Amino acid sequence: MSSLFSSHCRSDAPAGRRPFLGGLLAIALLRPAAAATETMQAAIRGFTGGVAPQPGGVTLDIPPLVENGNAVPLTVEAESPMTEADHIRAIGIFNERNPQPHVLTAVLGPWSGTARIGTRIRLATSQRLVAVAALNDGSFRFAEAQVVVTLAACVEG
Repeated sequence: MSSLFSSHCRSDAPAGRRPFLGGLLAIALLRPAAAATETMQAAIRGFTGGVAPQPGGVTLDIPPLVENGNAVPLTVEAESPMTEADHIRAIGIFNERNPQPHVLTAVLGPWSGTARIGTRIRLATSQRLVAVAALNDGSFRFAEAQVVVTLAACVEG
């Protein structure tokens, strides 16, 4: 753990501040999983307007085990012919344990050709990710994946 604090704590800082800062970081990292899940669920409800997304029709491809959480590749693909009558309007990516649960929204349409996005994400710690696809008929589909991170990325304070 000391290497985690080394970039944020100067060696000339008063010794009394280090335990305090370390304690705050520990509280942030060890918040209850239920609270993290509820925060993510609230972000998903905001994306869907309260409509419950249904499983299936979406593939979330991310390595299940990553050594470093700084730049984890992920791909989301949703099943759709991407025609004017039947297409994906948007894809949202959400996570449980990062400071911001709503990571990204990609706006799509029939002009996109395929409902596929790829990016890299910074992960603060091991967690569950959810990809939600918004269909043009107003319905939502989702996929989820659990990722184990052995070396966490920076965490916002």
